[in-house]
Parts: sequence; C-alpha cells; structure tokens
Amino acid sequence: MPALRTALLQSSGELGDVAANLKILDEAAARAAAAGAGLLLAPELFLTGYAIGADIARLAEPADGPSARAVAAIAVRHGLAVGYGYPERDTERHGVLYNSAQLIGADGAPLAHYRKTHLFGDFELRWFTAGDLAVVQTEIDGVTVGMMICYDVEFPENVRAHALAGTDLLLVPTALMHPAEIVPQSVVPVRAFENQLYIAYANRTGPEGAFEFVGLSALAGPDGVARARAGRGEDLVVGDVDPDFLAASRAENPYLRDRRPGLYGPLV
Repeated sequence: MPALRTALLQSSGELGDVAANLKILDEAAARAAAAGAGLLLAPELFLTGYAIGADIARLAEPADGPSARAVAAIAVRHGLAVGYGYPERDTERHGVLYNSAQLIGADGAPLAHYRKTHLFGDFELRWFTAGDLAVVQTEIDGVTVGMMICYDVEFPENVRAHALAGTDLLLVPTALMHPAEIVPQSVVPVRAFENQLYIAYANRTGPEGAFEFVGLSALAGPDGVARARAGRGEDLVVGDVDPDFLAASRAENPYLRDRRPGLYGPLV
C-alpha cells in the first residue's frame, strides 16, 4: 500500500484574523501538495488564534460554517485532505462552544469532526465545553485516521483507545506551551511506539498574549522515531505514513496482543 505523505503546518497565524489564517492555510496547502502530500494538518484553534479571550464567542462558527466551506475549497484546489482546529459554536445548544478540529477530504467533503475531551487551563475551562466522544475516525487512501487535540494525547488511555479501535494515523492539532517541551520531544514518540501507530502533532509557535508556544511539531512513527520534526519557528514539515512499515512494526511489537484487560478494571 502506498505511503500517505503528511504535512504539518507549524504556525500561529494572525491573532483574531480568520481571513488571514485561511490565506496562510491555502499557501501551506499549495506547498504541501507540491511536496506530494495527501494530507495537511494545521494547529489547534488555527483559524482564530488561541489567545483571543472573549473574542472566542464572536469568532466561533458551526462545523459547516463559512470557514469550513473555505477550507473545503482549499482542499479541492490543491487536491489534498486538510485538518485544522477552530472554535465551534453548537447550533443546537445556544451559547455552547467547543474546542474542535475538523478534517476535510481532497474532494471537499467533511471526513471527521472532533471536540476536545480534555480541556487545559483557565482559558479553555472558562469558554469551552468538553467533548464526550474519545474516538473519531475516518479513512484516507486506506489509512485509518483518528483525531484528538493537544492535551488529549497526554492521557495514555485516550491513545490506547485509538489503537484498540484500529487507528493507523492519529492527528493531533496542538497549542503546546513552554515549559512542556517534553511532550513533543518524548511523550508523543513514546505514545506512537507503545500503541503502534503514527502520530502527527502540529503545534503553534512563538509568543501569543500570555502564552509562549514551543513549536517542535513532529510526525512520530510506530518505532518511536520522528519522520519529520520542526524547530521552534514557523515551518512546514513533511513525512510519510507507511502502511507496510506499520504492519511490520505491529507484527514485531506485541503490546496490544499481550495486554491483559482483566487486570486493568481498577484504572477506571
């Protein structure tokens, strides 16, 4: 099975300027497509910026809102799937906001939509409602793709749930701050190894309001090795998700086969 070339956009975009961030996403998609990528992942809350305070309510959109349609046009124009983070307004529950991520296919159709289940810090806890669906999946070119957001990947149960559900590539749009560099440097590669899957971790970068984002975006493989790794600044990195290598790695590493679920009841 051919590899799924995956591009990670490391950028904080323009704070509060959705139009500017859509332009940045469009330009990144053009570069990713030129590099042969079939998938582009942007960071957490990329469309609006993260440190926007009360503007979050004004800038939030429904899952099928104008920004989603604009991203669909970008995906079609460049012929690749696009995943991105944004603040979602629930049209059925007035005033309820979610920290969400959406994946749009190369044909412009929505493939997957996820609401962050583990909210982090005062800002998120004040403005967002936590999602209640841990495993969201779709398929791209034969690769089973799952989604979560930033802090979610730091909970081993979350990633293990994806592994048990058959996720091959886990997309993690992120807004990781200093001093938590250990997460992209160590936690993410270990999560990929212990669960025998690929993890695409796309982070924001640089100062934004009271936050300092650390970059270090990575595509980690099931051997715990980063296939692509960004530095601290704005970047676009590309790496391959190889289904054949994944199958061989899973055959070699028996973690999931050797589990003893009967022993783990007290954990939950």
